[in-house]
Amino acid sequence: MSTVRILIIVTNVSLYASGRLKTGLWLSELTHIYHAAKEKGYEVAIASPKGGNVPVDPESLRYFTLDKVSTAYWNDISFRELLNNSRSLADVGDLQYDAVYLAGGHGTMYDFPDDVRIQSVIKEQYENGKIVAAICHGVGGLLNVKLSGGEYLIKGKSMTGFDWFEEVIARRRKEVPFNLEAAIKERGAELRKAFIPMTSNVIVDGNLITGQNPFSSKEMAQVVMKQLGEQFS
Repeated sequence: MSTVRILIIVTNVSLYASGRLKTGLWLSELTHIYHAAKEKGYEVAIASPKGGNVPVDPESLRYFTLDKVSTAYWNDISFRELLNNSRSLADVGDLQYDAVYLAGGHGTMYDFPDDVRIQSVIKEQYENGKIVAAICHGVGGLLNVKLSGGEYLIKGKSMTGFDWFEEVIARRRKEVPFNLEAAIKERGAELRKAFIPMTSNVIVDGNLITGQNPFSSKEMAQVVMKQLGEQFS
């Protein structure tokens, strides 16, 4: 049996456009999927649009958001080195993967939606029946992906993502470059939210898997691993 291969795409953006606040990757949205994949012995590549440094949102390092898994990885020098030296998507995007996962963090709102290489990777992955997964603001990387027929990938799909009320709770509604919830609906997708904001919510629609917020990180990793397991059982 060949090794299962996962590509995790992360942001390079460290500041909101206002320049007032730092942003970046939301750490748990990477660590949980990375940990689950490594436990299975899967091969994982971490890539970003430009390669190199992956800034981590300081909010994701606060005591009440930093869980045990994320703490362990943040304290691991070799893992921090991975984040300092991410692969460039240009170098790894043409390889074959069993799952492509878009990690979140507000930074992704700037460098994911209009990145043509991300769009190309996701389109090919989805049309080949492979898993496409995205969590929180990483879902923004799906917005402008068009399939071969010219339709947006997410049109008519059931999915989730960081909603506008959660943006208000996070006190970032005046900082973000666009309203992710509105953008998802404009593309014709059915946005399915958690009954209680800031709680775990993962939606599966065929080979598309989406998670709503950072609190979905653990469940998201479990669902992606389950789907991969079913493909290779």
